Amino acid sequence: MSRIGRQPVPLASGAKATLGEGKIIVSGPLGQLEQAIDPRLRVTIDAQKNAVRVERTADDRETRALHGLLRNVIANMVVGVTRGYLKTLQVVGIGYTAKLQDGQLVLQVGLANDLRVPVPEGIKVDPPETGNVFVSGVGSVPCAIVRVRGLDKQKVGDFAAMIHRLRPPEPYRGKGIRYEGEEIRRKAGKAFAAQE
Repeated sequence: MSRIGRQPVPLASGAKATLGEGKIIVSGPLGQLEQAIDPRLRVTIDAQKNAVRVERTADDRETRALHGLLRNVIANMVVGVTRGYLKTLQVVGIGYTAKLQDGQLVLQVGLANDLRVPVPEGIKVDPPETGNVFVSGVGSVPCAIVRVRGLDKQKVGDFAAMIHRLRPPEPYRGKGIRYEGEEIRRKAGKAFAAQE
């Protein structure tokens, strides 16, 4: 058996799981999420232990992989409906800004035009704040802090990654959009030898 898949998923206080037709629905204080269940897997809810169990009906390689995957997806759903997920991005650079306008995230990141990113349904972006971040070799640099929140771990991660890809941090000055705590491998600029 899959070591991950055979572990029960404990339901945190406030979380409730119900089975629908071919899907599992997890609800909690922050909202509700649902996930389709592959027909090769069987999900049961243990009311006494307040946990969800995932079992598989076959033993082939793909079913074993799906077994662990579905168990972790359900565990992420429980965390999402009770605590939610958060990704913090830093827009680093002089003149680089971020703001919310008409349901869109508007980024000024050194390009000719502003980048307008529509915020998808199920995702909440906090109004960007200003702050400073330390960049090695440069010192303290102004930045805009963008916080992406949501119930679905995959949606939050995908949206944050899409913003990150718009202007990844460059290795010379460290300007760009980075995750909070992301280490940027810095490169030295060109060194000019003294001409005689």
